Amino acid sequence: MNKIIHWVIAVFLTLTSLSVSAKDLQEVRIGSQPALFSTLPFLVAEEKGWWKDVGLKVTITNFPAGAPQIAASRSWDVGIVGSVPAVLGAARFGLHTIALAEDQSAVNALYVHGPDSDNYIRDPATIKGKTIYLTGNSTGDLAARYCLKKFGLTKDDTTIRSMDQAQIVSAMSSGSVEIGALWAPNTYTVEEKAGAKLLCSGKDAGVLIPGNVVVRAEWGNAHPHRVAAFLAVYLRAQRWLEANRKDALVLMKKYYAAGGVTISEAAMNKEFDRRPTFNLVQQLALFSRGSQPSRVDTIMNIIASFSKEVGSLRADEPLPDPKSYITDKYLKLVNGDPKLKSFADLNGSGKGQ
Repeated sequence: MNKIIHWVIAVFLTLTSLSVSAKDLQEVRIGSQPALFSTLPFLVAEEKGWWKDVGLKVTITNFPAGAPQIAASRSWDVGIVGSVPAVLGAARFGLHTIALAEDQSAVNALYVHGPDSDNYIRDPATIKGKTIYLTGNSTGDLAARYCLKKFGLTKDDTTIRSMDQAQIVSAMSSGSVEIGALWAPNTYTVEEKAGAKLLCSGKDAGVLIPGNVVVRAEWGNAHPHRVAAFLAVYLRAQRWLEANRKDALVLMKKYYAAGGVTISEAAMNKEFDRRPTFNLVQQLALFSRGSQPSRVDTIMNIIASFSKEVGSLRADEPLPDPKSYITDKYLKLVNGDPKLKSFADLNGSGKGQ
């Protein structure tokens, strides 16, 4: 009888301990988009149990694109958005950029298709007078403009037609479009299914097109350590993906399929190869100002100017000052906490290494 009583007490104490532990977890609401390389770390963190390891309880809300995501920013605390929505989020909704999710420069690009493809590749300036199909006000649009500049051309030297990504892929596959601006995974689709060839990427043209990690400024100021813990987990998951390609591909296939995206294994490998991410040391270097603007300041000024030019920012909206919305204070919190720093570098303890 005594053994039974002791067993019951032990179980009660264990359950009570677990309950208290769960109650002590701090809530973080994440705004995300499905089937993106930049949001894949969220699945890794969930499956590895890393959110709980740093004391967080997360809920993730997915949005179909950046515009509705930032418009609903009151419903989430931290999130991943494209660089153009990050500018709009700063100007209109008080979103601060706190890290870069990835470098998308190599996966926003001009592609050519058809009998003149090789001629265009040999002498890109020969696209003068041709029609370029692109999705307006997008990172693909930005990459196309910088590629034209690299070729010694302007957008006025070509005819620009706006078309959504699925339509461009379909038109290139059918042969009715020979020059299109695309972003991944659409780039892989036209490579594999249409035989389209890369003419020029944002990377080739020298423009860094990032994905942005953002926080609602008001919430971040009230909960800085939650933001730091979130960043530590996100950076850790990115390092794990880099170090475990085989297992990462399995997770990527599952994650993309859940979001309605099916791509080949070759294309998944290209996602890793063409989308570099940044570790904690690199992030701090990118955000470091000193006596000069930081690299991120410069990048986001380019994005902001583009947003103004294409009308994403209204004529009466001033370009946001980088110092007003770009901050490294949360990265510095991670770096200044030995446990979080070790965790972010994939050295600290976690359930699933």
